[in-house]
Amino acid sequence: MSKDDVERLIREKEKPWLERIKDRDLFEVVDEVFDYSTVMTIIELYRRRILKRLSGAISAGKESKVYLGYDFSNNPVAVKIYLTSSAEFRKRIRNYILADPRFEGLKPKDMRSLIVAWARKEYRNLVRMHEAGVKVPKPITCLNNVLVMEFIGTEKTRFPLLVEIYKELSREELHRIYELAVSELEKIVCSAMLVHGDFSEYNIMVKLYEESEPDIVIIDVSQSVDINHPNAVDFLIRDIKNIKRFFEREAYLHVDEDALLRRLLPCLERKKAGSS
Repeated sequence: MSKDDVERLIREKEKPWLERIKDRDLFEVVDEVFDYSTVMTIIELYRRRILKRLSGAISAGKESKVYLGYDFSNNPVAVKIYLTSSAEFRKRIRNYILADPRFEGLKPKDMRSLIVAWARKEYRNLVRMHEAGVKVPKPITCLNNVLVMEFIGTEKTRFPLLVEIYKELSREELHRIYELAVSELEKIVCSAMLVHGDFSEYNIMVKLYEESEPDIVIIDVSQSVDINHPNAVDFLIRDIKNIKRFFEREAYLHVDEDALLRRLLPCLERKKAGSS
């Protein structure tokens, strides 16, 4: 959908609040992500005074794009828009969402309804992790296929992912990040009662400061599952293997995979027993 399409869409609406929108202020960029429903969702977020302006993309993947946005206090926010036309995406997310007990009974009619459920799932995972003290972006709201959350970065630049920055870090800094990563993984399982499902250098954001040690933020939690998911243990083992693979290769650490599993598995099993 082009900017001209957005302008025409706004002109055709009768609501006074729509007529007052200057779309070139609200939409600084429009690309293939913005189908009719997505544009209307963004406009509704404007009407609710959640999103004042949408700027350029700050990251992109096969399943979604993340844009820099601004709220009505001109604070930066991250706006994640899930793509609604990906057969590969549909096949993958079914493995995570349809067996999750939180979505029991979900029978999506079409691709879009499945994507909307997936967006809602990430929002709920963020809420659960944030409340449990996991270092994740603070969730703000989710509407249809659009998720709004805290922007992790400085001014207009997001902090780098571990996979983007690790070659510039010292071994001591990588050791520090490993300790933080294991701590966050433990909080996800033992406090949030979730399994990340894709815990790796691609989903760890590194906060770098000149006068202090690096910190991390865990991102992309859409695939995270409740501990009662039938594949929760398998997903946890895969998360641990990802940690072992990366930090042994890049930080020359010895990671005891079995010890990590023994540390985390009792939390998962204890919570499972308590929730049954």
